[in-house]
Amino acid sequence: MPAPVTALTEFQRLEAQGSWRETPESRLREVIVSVGAATLTMMDPKSDRPLSHWSLPAVTRINPGQLPAIYTPNGQAPDETVEIDDPLMIEGIERVQRAIAIHRAVPGRLRGVVTVLGAVTMLAALTFWLPDALIRHAARIAPPAQARTIGLAVLADLEHSAGAVCRRRSGQQVLDWIAPQLIGDQALVQVVPAPLNGARRLPGDLYVLGNDLLATTPAPEASAGHLIAARLAVEDKQATLDALRHAGLMNSLRLMTLGTLSRDAMQGYGETLLSQSLPRPDLAALPPAFAERGLSTEPYARSIDPTGAAVLPLIEADPIRQGTTPARLLTDEQWLALQQICAG
Repeated sequence: MPAPVTALTEFQRLEAQGSWRETPESRLREVIVSVGAATLTMMDPKSDRPLSHWSLPAVTRINPGQLPAIYTPNGQAPDETVEIDDPLMIEGIERVQRAIAIHRAVPGRLRGVVTVLGAVTMLAALTFWLPDALIRHAARIAPPAQARTIGLAVLADLEHSAGAVCRRRSGQQVLDWIAPQLIGDQALVQVVPAPLNGARRLPGDLYVLGNDLLATTPAPEASAGHLIAARLAVEDKQATLDALRHAGLMNSLRLMTLGTLSRDAMQGYGETLLSQSLPRPDLAALPPAFAERGLSTEPYARSIDPTGAAVLPLIEADPIRQGTTPARLLTDEQWLALQQICAG
């Protein structure tokens, strides 16, 4: 008959004499202690009848370094104990305990590694996600007055590259009169001397128009078209978000708490905008918007491509060709005043 397999693979069978106490009040009783596959068994030495079975993983020595070694099946409440003074048995049980400790430590280390990796991952996520989330929140909750402040800060930086805003009063009066009809009651349009090849929307319903468009087109329809296109191309909240991303997290937090930006928050952003292509809306969205205002799409289209080849669908969808009654945007005097906004 094969010998029983023990928890210590180098031993075919591990037994020794011991003194077992069933309860703290019981007298010590001589027993045979046997290490089995997963248990520590106390047996009557005369009849080999098992008296108690302990789970090896739960076995705890309560007097390390002392003899006889005293073990309990439950380290939390050591009511039942066994005393062993056989060195081989003690060594065997101790080796089982070390093996169990190593087995338990590995998952613990793994849990530690997983915990650390999880913390690092979370920290990385917060590092990359949280700042942008706060910036997006700042852009989302910015009231119109704050958005306008941001837009004016962008415009001030843009002036370093595009020249100071043209402020001839008669021309600005024309813009202030026509802007609500074209792009909204709160819209403010400013003109800069440098060529922009169109109009660009800034935060706070602020629009900047290049003087080149006023100087090179025979009528106001092309400029009006570019303002409408700028409104359709970029939502005001998106323009605000783009600017705050440039300003950074600390300026966004400052805006939310103090309502102001640092003086250099938009430094370099104007030049960045000028280096980018003008955002263009979906061409299909333009004819209905132009029709609503009684405008032809052709002047706007040909200001983008004089040949008309690249914007042929926009020309063919001209609302005026479809029967929309054309509106007269400006009188000749108003148009002349607008064209001279950068003069003097």
